[in-house]
Amino acid sequence: MKSLLFLVLISVCWADPHPDNSSLEHERIIHIQAENGPRLLVVAEQAKLFSHRGGNVTLPCKFYHEHTSTAGSGTHKIRVKWTKLTSDYLKEVDVFVAMGHHRKSYGNYQGRVFLRASSENDASLIITNLLLEDYGRYKCEVIEGLEDDTAVVALNLEGVVFPYSPRLGRYNLNFHEAQRACLDQDSVIASFDQLYDAWRSGLDWCNAGWLSDGSVQYPITKPREPCGGKNTVPGVRNYGFWDKDKSRYDVFCFTSNFNGRFYYLIHPTKLTYDEAVQACLKDGAQIAKVGQIFAAWKLQGYDRCDAGWLADGSVRYPISRPRKRCSPNEAAVRFVGFPDKKHKLYGVYCFRAYN
Repeated sequence: MKSLLFLVLISVCWADPHPDNSSLEHERIIHIQAENGPRLLVVAEQAKLFSHRGGNVTLPCKFYHEHTSTAGSGTHKIRVKWTKLTSDYLKEVDVFVAMGHHRKSYGNYQGRVFLRASSENDASLIITNLLLEDYGRYKCEVIEGLEDDTAVVALNLEGVVFPYSPRLGRYNLNFHEAQRACLDQDSVIASFDQLYDAWRSGLDWCNAGWLSDGSVQYPITKPREPCGGKNTVPGVRNYGFWDKDKSRYDVFCFTSNFNGRFYYLIHPTKLTYDEAVQACLKDGAQIAKVGQIFAAWKLQGYDRCDAGWLADGSVRYPISRPRKRCSPNEAAVRFVGFPDKKHKLYGVYCFRAYN
């Protein structure tokens, strides 16, 4: 009898040694029990993928139980949930959820995402008609009863980062205006990873600009006095995080390829801005945006030495083959400025979308 009483007392003490921390102890007990049986594992066969706007991509994700060849125990229904991680890693955006025959997609992913389901343990997500904002890190979570596990897949888009400031001049955009400015130019505000990749590819720009995480940074490949000092090392300079409503900087935008034709309109005369807009419309197109000239230049090698109007009222021209009188020192989209729309005469770049 004394032995039995002793065992009961031990059991009571083991079950709740710290009443103030009962939730934590409960999690520990579940974890220990899961280790005693087949543990659910979620694996992404490829941690990073590359695609392009308008394309399709499959984010890989498979699940199984450790030490077994079965996908699930059969006792509980499998729940698959895909979310997109935000830049601050504290919030997640719902993308897709599946449980049994039930399927649900969210936001602008609706109608564009579904499970591949090539086997009973395949939780891979197919995204069709990729958008610029689909870039980022995705989490695949599989839940079965009390067990769950996750894997993360990064989706990169082929594209180009470009600095942008409005007609008003440098440092005139708060964060929200910067987001809209990029959208107006067929692009999205760039992430740090995208700016870093652009810097590694040679982007050098001395004006600080907003990034998607709310930070303000700028890339320097050739250190010099006005840009952090000539004795500093090359890198992406970080101004830190600033007030999104009150602080004003430029912005770095990101764009990718497009479903259409970018071209310089052959016209018998030079045009004012309004005449340029009408000339493109008459040709069955629209006046091109800044993001479109950068995408054509970077991704298609478009080269033209003629300055032309763009939708924001700026005048630019793309040079892929540097030569005398046409950007002799570097390949670049050359910026002429924001001329007087009513009196200055230039050519025009148009964009015709494919149906």
